[in-house]
Amino acid sequence: MDTNNAALISSSSSVRRVLMWYGFAIFLSSAILLVLEIVAGRLIAPYVGVSIYSWTSIIGVILAGLSLGNWIGGRWADSGGSETSAGIVLLLSAVFSVASLLSLTIVAPLLQNSNLDLISSSFFYVLSMFFVPAALLGIVTPLLTTLALRLDTRAGHIVGRMHALAALGSILGTFITGYWLVQYFGTRKIVIGSALCLALLAIPFMRKIRVTHTAALLVLMVGVLAITQARDGFTNPCQWESNYFCLRVVDASDPEYGNAKGMILDHLIHGINHETKADLLISPYVHAMDEIVRVFFGVGEDSELHYFFAGGGAYTQPRAVTAMYPNAKITVAELDPQVTATAEQAMFVDTSHMQVIHRDARAVLQKNREQHDVVVTDVFHDISVPYHMVTQEFAQTVKRNLREDGLYLVNIIDIFPNPRLVKSLIKTLQVEFKYVDVWLDKAPDSVTRTTFVISANNARALPDMIVAQRGFERRWLRINQPLFVTGTPFEALPVLTDDFVPVEYLLSGMLFTDSAL
Repeated sequence: MDTNNAALISSSSSVRRVLMWYGFAIFLSSAILLVLEIVAGRLIAPYVGVSIYSWTSIIGVILAGLSLGNWIGGRWADSGGSETSAGIVLLLSAVFSVASLLSLTIVAPLLQNSNLDLISSSFFYVLSMFFVPAALLGIVTPLLTTLALRLDTRAGHIVGRMHALAALGSILGTFITGYWLVQYFGTRKIVIGSALCLALLAIPFMRKIRVTHTAALLVLMVGVLAITQARDGFTNPCQWESNYFCLRVVDASDPEYGNAKGMILDHLIHGINHETKADLLISPYVHAMDEIVRVFFGVGEDSELHYFFAGGGAYTQPRAVTAMYPNAKITVAELDPQVTATAEQAMFVDTSHMQVIHRDARAVLQKNREQHDVVVTDVFHDISVPYHMVTQEFAQTVKRNLREDGLYLVNIIDIFPNPRLVKSLIKTLQVEFKYVDVWLDKAPDSVTRTTFVISANNARALPDMIVAQRGFERRWLRINQPLFVTGTPFEALPVLTDDFVPVEYLLSGMLFTDSAL
């Protein structure tokens, strides 16, 4: 082999290595961008919950930043961008990824004390935290693709390869975060790990950087880390993180009833359990459901009713049923195993006398062939409403799983005095059930969100008022008539089906006010 051929082979091999390195950098930076996008949903969940609006804000802001970065990267590449430029961008991406946690400590108090609605709050959370990292990471692909074209003139081949690698990286980042990273590492560690990966990725690109520039970048990074630490930006507000929720248990004790714990899922307290009195139902809507069962069936402590709970949450009512009716049979379908584990570890719950199934409740009921006396749906988490569990098709599934004289109970949050989702749900249930009622313990004095209890059955009518037989002195009124003549006409609202479930539209009265937060 002559000297010229050897030089050509060596040069060709070197070019391939450089192109492979550029491709790897594009792949990894694209993966990290999607890691940050998925983590964004969990980071803001303790403040605004999880809804189509929060995810719309996340996706929109990330795409806006990515678009700006792509434009800047292309212009920069044409005007002298180099490997050093790519290194600086990657290192800045690492810095601003960590800075997203710092931003949250600054923005959260401001937004929580503002009168902004849910949609605006979600947008500003994401804008302040992830727009800059998305823009910086958006620079990488066009910059390195242009540098690659200077080494290999096969434009279609290079551009296609780099775009494919960027897409594959995005796919990988999405799947590993959603399926694995969040539940095993938690959000803060993921953000820190992402920043570390970006910093390490930047180092090979920065061989020719000036010492002064290196020092400035290091000072910036150390400064951001120090300020974030000082503001507790690395402290996770969640005690446990699952693929579904940020979970916390807080002290909910009160002089009126003594020691109790409350479970918070994302930003909403989901249940309160008394430490020693398992049968004490502190929340009025949970108490209402038990009293409706008592009146409907005329049961006592020897009750052998078969309950099915769609959703466990704090397991407040299943726990109370176990204590009040030792002979009752209880099945709970709770999607999130961590919710069950938290209830057992920190909420005084013993599930040994219950059948707990960690699957979607609708799927469980569809396969279930048992008949139940009572079905309770307790899965509506503030603004996050599982669409498939408010439809006529789900009501049909519930009816099929109820005995002829069985009772269906639902609790759901909506705006008072014109709860359009509640009205639509009542209209939907009336297609399958003869007697459908909505209950409140008291009418709020102003427009606000509140928890409504809905009962449905095909056996007999309930009285207009239900008075508590045990526990707190309370009473609940059937509010069908005043509800139907207030606000949006009943006939103007849709029957909810699997093909048409406009939950966000029906909840807009709550979503566009600070009542949703």
